[in-house]
Amino acid sequence: MKLLPAKTLPNLFVTSQCLFVFFVVLTFVSPFDSTAFSSSSTKKEVGEEGMEAVALLAWKASLDNQSQSLLSSWVVGSNHCNWIGIGCNKAGRVITHIDLESYGLRGTLSNLNFSCLPHLLSFTLTNNSVYGTIPSHIGSLWRLTHLSLSANRLSGTIPPRIGQLSNLKTLELHQNQIGGSIPYEIGLLLSLFELTLNSNNLTGSIPTCMGNLVNLTTLHLYKNHLSGSIPEEVGILRSLVDLELANNSLTGAIPASIGNLANITTLYLFDNHLSGSIPEEVGMLSSLIDLDLSMNNLTGTIPASIGNLANLTTLYLCDNHLSGSIPEEVGMLRSLTDLALYENNLTGTIPASIGNLANLTTLYLYDNHLSGSIPEEVGMLRSLVDLELANNSLTGAIPASIGNLANLTTLYLFDNHLSGSIPEEVGMLRSLVDLQLSNNSLTGAIPASIGNLANLTTLSLFDNHLSGSIPEKVGMLSSLIDLDLSMNNLTSTIPASIGNLANLTTLYLYDNHLSGSIPEEVGMLRSLVDLELTNNSLMGAIPASIGNLANITTLYLDNNHLSGSIPEKVGMLRSLVDLQLTTNSLTGAIPASIGNLANLTTLALDDNHLSGPIPEEVGMLRSLVDLRLCMNNLTGSIPGSIGSLEFVVSLSFFDNQLTGSIPPHLNNLTRLTFFEVDDNMFTGSLPENLCLSGSLENFTASYNNFCGHVSKSLKNCSSLYRVRLEGNQFSGNISEDFGIYPNLDYIDLSDNNFFGELSPRWGKCNNLKSLKMSNNSISRGIPPSLVDATQLSRIHLSSNHLVGEIPKNFGSLVSLFDLSGPNPRSDSDQRFRRLFIGGPQPHLSCCCRSRPSGPQPQAFSSRSSASSRAQAAQSYSESSDEGHEARASGNSVGEGASNSVPANPASTSIGQLHGLQSLDLGDNLLIGKIPQQIGALQRLEMLNLSHNELSGSIPSSFDNLISLTSVDVSYNHLEGPLPDIRAFQEAPFEAFRGNEGLCGNATGLKACELDGVPRKKEKKLVILIVLPTFGFLVLSLMVLGFCLCFSKKMKSTTNEPRQVNNEDLFSIWSYDGKIVYENIIEATENFSAKYCIGEGGCGTVYRAALPNGQVVAVKKLHASSDGELVNQKGFTSEISTLTEIRHHHIIKLYGFCSHPRHSFLVYEFLQGGSLRKVLASKEEAVEFDWNKRLDVVKGLADALSYMHHDCLPPIIHRDISSKNVLLDSEYMAHISDFGTARFMKPDSANWTSFAGTFGYAAPELAYTMEVNEKCDVYSFGVLTLEVIMGEHPGDLISSLSSSSSSSSSKTGHGILFKDVLDQRLPPPTNQVAEQVVVAAKVAFACLNARPLSRPTMQQIARTMSNPRPSLQNQLHMITLGELVGANCFTS
Repeated sequence: MKLLPAKTLPNLFVTSQCLFVFFVVLTFVSPFDSTAFSSSSTKKEVGEEGMEAVALLAWKASLDNQSQSLLSSWVVGSNHCNWIGIGCNKAGRVITHIDLESYGLRGTLSNLNFSCLPHLLSFTLTNNSVYGTIPSHIGSLWRLTHLSLSANRLSGTIPPRIGQLSNLKTLELHQNQIGGSIPYEIGLLLSLFELTLNSNNLTGSIPTCMGNLVNLTTLHLYKNHLSGSIPEEVGILRSLVDLELANNSLTGAIPASIGNLANITTLYLFDNHLSGSIPEEVGMLSSLIDLDLSMNNLTGTIPASIGNLANLTTLYLCDNHLSGSIPEEVGMLRSLTDLALYENNLTGTIPASIGNLANLTTLYLYDNHLSGSIPEEVGMLRSLVDLELANNSLTGAIPASIGNLANLTTLYLFDNHLSGSIPEEVGMLRSLVDLQLSNNSLTGAIPASIGNLANLTTLSLFDNHLSGSIPEKVGMLSSLIDLDLSMNNLTSTIPASIGNLANLTTLYLYDNHLSGSIPEEVGMLRSLVDLELTNNSLMGAIPASIGNLANITTLYLDNNHLSGSIPEKVGMLRSLVDLQLTTNSLTGAIPASIGNLANLTTLALDDNHLSGPIPEEVGMLRSLVDLRLCMNNLTGSIPGSIGSLEFVVSLSFFDNQLTGSIPPHLNNLTRLTFFEVDDNMFTGSLPENLCLSGSLENFTASYNNFCGHVSKSLKNCSSLYRVRLEGNQFSGNISEDFGIYPNLDYIDLSDNNFFGELSPRWGKCNNLKSLKMSNNSISRGIPPSLVDATQLSRIHLSSNHLVGEIPKNFGSLVSLFDLSGPNPRSDSDQRFRRLFIGGPQPHLSCCCRSRPSGPQPQAFSSRSSASSRAQAAQSYSESSDEGHEARASGNSVGEGASNSVPANPASTSIGQLHGLQSLDLGDNLLIGKIPQQIGALQRLEMLNLSHNELSGSIPSSFDNLISLTSVDVSYNHLEGPLPDIRAFQEAPFEAFRGNEGLCGNATGLKACELDGVPRKKEKKLVILIVLPTFGFLVLSLMVLGFCLCFSKKMKSTTNEPRQVNNEDLFSIWSYDGKIVYENIIEATENFSAKYCIGEGGCGTVYRAALPNGQVVAVKKLHASSDGELVNQKGFTSEISTLTEIRHHHIIKLYGFCSHPRHSFLVYEFLQGGSLRKVLASKEEAVEFDWNKRLDVVKGLADALSYMHHDCLPPIIHRDISSKNVLLDSEYMAHISDFGTARFMKPDSANWTSFAGTFGYAAPELAYTMEVNEKCDVYSFGVLTLEVIMGEHPGDLISSLSSSSSSSSSKTGHGILFKDVLDQRLPPPTNQVAEQVVVAAKVAFACLNARPLSRPTMQQIARTMSNPRPSLQNQLHMITLGELVGANCFTS
């Protein structure tokens, strides 16, 4: 048998396949006479063209019904060459083309037998709904030259068999959902001209085999998920005209080989992760028209070779990290129409050569660091349509030549440092649509020529120093939609012509000095949506015409001098969302028509003179969230209809004359967070379910006539942050009526009728800072667990019936600065706590009782005689309940008892309250001696022990109270000399009156005798003093001589290693010095560089892991010029002093080594690294949220206050900066590197007249060597701003400094505070926002140029720990000018 040639076998196979399909189709698809066909088929062989038709009919049958109807011409028996979308060869027999583009077909390709279409040259299914995968047998179409399956829903991968289509010239698979990688076999398509795989889900890298496609002119791979680098082989594609790889995840550098693509006209690589610099070879692409490398991570400079691209029309290099200046060669791109270099780090000036770009229509240079002035040559760009230079550091005036840009529609110069006036020539830009010059330092008047800009829709001039009046010609801007002239120095009245702006939607004139009345013509602005006239000096009434503004959503007229009543027509503003009329002089009643404002969310009418009742109609404001009616003269009761405001979050009624009870309907307010009703005349009890939903945070009801028990819902209200109920008649058991409040910061229950004992639950309020419960009937003792509320800074428990000892651990409240002792509330209702003070070792214990059941002691005046006071004390003692009175050693309290009271450790606790600033124990029945421990309160500023029964002398420890400014010890039984401190020496006689035994150098007091010793014994006393002193001096000289000899001997052997080992280097660390020294040398391999973790001006820091597992930081000091330190003993003494510092925000100094071979310090090792490192890292900065940042600032303030005010002598850090603040794993701050430089030789290379880090050091250090506490305060201010801003505030400080010294008022003062906050974090809210504002105010106060005007760290620490009032303005409205110079320090 004769064999067929091998190349005919596939055709034979194809024919047999197609015959099978043919019969199947005829059986299931087309109705026919089987008998006739059977007879016919025996007479005629089925041709090849018949098989093609059969294959297409089989595919049609697999499509959905609608698709089949679209192919209605495809029927059996008809000429397939006449079917829709089918093309045949000239003979009209075989199919060569299938073109079904945009036919709306839906189905798959799996039922299309490509092997039955051997003559197919072109297959187009573009823009249909074909889904499923591309069949691998598509590779059998070996004659195919054009394949387009784009714009479908194909998925799966590109089949490798596609590489068999060796004649393919066009392959279009774009706009599908194809995944997987690009198959290597695609490199076999050597005839390919066009390859479009864009807009799919392709992954992996671009295969290097692409370099084989030497005929390729178009390569589109954009909008995929391709990764890896661009292969060098791309440079082989010398026929390439269009290369688009954008919107992928490509990395690495742009290959230099790309310079070989001499024919390329379009190069799109934008929106990838490409890095490195732009290759110089780009300048070889002489045919290039469009170049877009934007949205990558490209660095380096813009290559000068880019000037060779003479045909370039579009150059987009924006959103990269390019640096350096804009090359002058850019001016050679004379065909350029679009230039976008925005969002880079470009510096230098805008080159004058840019004026050569006569065809330029778009120039985007915003968001860079460009400086210098805007070149006059910009005026030569007469084709320019869009000019955006915003967010740079441009200076100088706006060039008058800008008036030549007749085609300009957009001019953005905002956020620069431009100065001078707005040129009149701006009025020549008659095509201008959008003009924004805000956030600059522009001065002078708004030019009247601006009225010529008839097409202008946006005019934004806010935050400048513009003055003069608003020109009348503004009313000619008939197309204007947004007008913002806020935050300037504009004066005079609002022009009536503003009513002509019929299209205006936004009118911002706030923060100016506008006066006069609001013109009636404002009511003509019927398109107006947002009207803000806040913070001016506007007077007169609110015009009734304002009721015409049917579209208005925001109306801010607050902080003016408006008078008269609120017009009834306000009720016509049915679109209104936010109405703020705060801080004016409005009178009359709140109009009932206000109830029509169904969309209103904020109603702020506070701080006016409104009178009359709150209208019931307020309850119709169903969208209301914030209702502020406080600080008015409103009367009547709160209407029950307010209980219908289901969305309300804040209700503020304080400081009015409201009466009645709180309506129970308010129980319905499940979202209520702020509820303020203090300073009214309310009566009755509180609503039972006020906090049923658990949302209430701030509740103030002080100074009313409320009575009864506190509701159970408040007991369980764990969301509470601030509670003020003082000055009422509340009663009930305080231990049962209050619960555990994890968020509570401040609570005041003073001046009520609460009874019972203090619950241990108060100690579980972990954030509690102020606890005020004075003037109640609280009994029993102070629970020891109260000290678990470690943040307590104020405790007021006076005028109660407390008993028992002061808790022994009370001294652990390190933040406590205000402790109010028991004071009688009134002569008719005397409640006091008796403190027995004295004993062999003075102690302080609390001996008091609950309300006695028997008769009360007769009331006595605080100015009564000593005998009557003692009698009253005895009367009280006798009427005491024996079971509740704590007595000392069973002795009765009376004369001489102070010497028999035993020592009690509780007395030492008061001396541990290092933060205490105010101690008031006056007007009580205190007896015994004053404890020595009070002298340890080195922050104490006010001390009142007057009107008690204290005896003995004033302790010598009082000489340490250097912070004391006010003292009163009058009307006691004190004796002996006054302490030798200013507070006592300069106090008036009234502070000592009534103490017959006191003596000293003060007016009204007798002089003191020599230690109270009689004259006849003075001689004997002198002998007793002189002889021991002389003996001591002789002995000291002998010891000194011995030490000098020993020192010389030691110095002669300083080079012996044994000596280093024998010194007890770490005795203060409670370790064996020799062992630790050797461990450190071994752990650091003799201070090898590989263990180095940092280096400073005084030494290098190493990480050392000791054998016991402890990790320490070792700072090895730099050697001085002669190899040893001056004054070895002085160095050791100073370091030993530093080891005594114990503060949780100061890094622990474990020990030191002082020796010519190695001098180093051993510190605690912290894992978190420096504050500078955390702020520099995007990931760590996001984790470093506002609460953590505030804790860091507070911690640093406490630490510096401790160093300045609690250490003797005070310690001045000299180098507070972010690199010297270390963080642990919980972001707790620790100051490091303090004071080390002071121990170096003054004349060595390690010492300079400058102490500190540039950018943090106080300005006075530029002209003086003196370093004091105020230098640390300045550095703290810089550091606080750095924490808030997330970067060093150098530019901001310079801007504010220059503004304070210039006559142009405020350069940086108008900057919005929100804009300088670290943008990597979401803006702070609620209490956190308040604390951030306080921190900023403190920081700016620290930056005062006059050192004496800066606050002390003690004041700063106190201010940062105090509860603060609510923000006067919303955070987004606060400017730096409101923060600079603000008085934020507590008295």
